[in-house]
Amino acid sequence: MTLTHLDEHGAARMVDVSAKAATRREATAEGFITIAEPALAAIRSQAGAKGDVIAVARIAGIMAAKRTADLIPLCHPLPISSVKVDLIANSEHNAVGITATVRTTGRTG
Repeated sequence: MTLTHLDEHGAARMVDVSAKAATRREATAEGFITIAEPALAAIRSQAGAKGDVIAVARIAGIMAAKRTADLIPLCHPLPISSVKVDLIANSEHNAVGITATVRTTGRTG
């Protein structure tokens, strides 16, 4: 197996994508955050001291997507076409479900 981010001496390098054609890409990630029932009730009723927690989390998710190349070593910065972050409070499981989808068109490794 060859690791694309290591050169022949084992040193880290950024993959050269200059010869690649631009392609449309989409990535989706999904997860759940389990929290105590009183906290979930406060989120649902927007009664928390910080206001609408779901709206703040959505904005934070969008901001994080825009900083991916800063947060993941050797990741190429790509122009983002769209970011969609959905959060749904789930009382049955005392959780908030999160789905994030990001789209781009560009040269990727």
